[in-house]
Amino acid sequence: MRVEAIPTVRIRDLAVRLGGRDILQGLDLDVQKGEILGIVGGSGSGKSVLLRTIIGLLPKFSGTIEIFGQNVDRIADEEVQALEKRWGVMFQHGALFSSLTVRQNIQFQMRETLNLSDRLKDEMADLKLEMVGLKKSDGDKMPSQLSGGMTKRAALARALALDPEFMLLDEPTSGLDPISAGDFDELIKTLQSTLGLTIFFVTHDLESLQTIADRTAVVADGKIVAAGSIKSMLNHPHPWVKSYFCGKRGSAVFNRKLPA
Repeated sequence: MRVEAIPTVRIRDLAVRLGGRDILQGLDLDVQKGEILGIVGGSGSGKSVLLRTIIGLLPKFSGTIEIFGQNVDRIADEEVQALEKRWGVMFQHGALFSSLTVRQNIQFQMRETLNLSDRLKDEMADLKLEMVGLKKSDGDKMPSQLSGGMTKRAALARALALDPEFMLLDEPTSGLDPISAGDFDELIKTLQSTLGLTIFFVTHDLESLQTIADRTAVVADGKIVAAGSIKSMLNHPHPWVKSYFCGKRGSAVFNRKLPA
């Protein structure tokens, strides 16, 4: 008898209201273990709201969210805190603490949750810097001294601080030039394959979808209107999906040879 794998995230009939307005309504989504799932949608469609609701930064109006097979509404606060240690989050503009060095930013969660010596925290932070392609000396810099690409990498290093199984990335390549964005995509792909991560990333970057996403899900009309391969997106009848993937920009990217 075949036993189906439990999704890393399982969302059913999710509704989120902000300021009296329905942002998400009746949204269903599974994030499968070990996959890289790209989330796209128009401006204001609720992509980032969905990410923030998954991690508990925004309240949901109704529906269920299960993470690692546990319904977050039915477990104690201590169990929720244990779950939180199993995911890492990279916010759109890095969200580094401006008054802390890069190394101190990476160590922030370690100080909050782990009983480690200062020497061990430094060693772990330097390892995370190396993992994302930064130098040990970059750890001594303040966020204001970093370029845009370095800020992204520092934020990614902080998200990796507790060796999470699940990563949520909000617009990881926004603001980067095409070469830097391509390098960052390759970094994400390498980390995923090396560490066995499950990755949920919100993006508007068509190149990123083609390069690293195993599946793409589209948020429109408050729900997921399409989910699957790029090839399936190109043949989807929904108007926004069609305009996004088959418009001028989409055609320039996806008319190249698609992955099998």
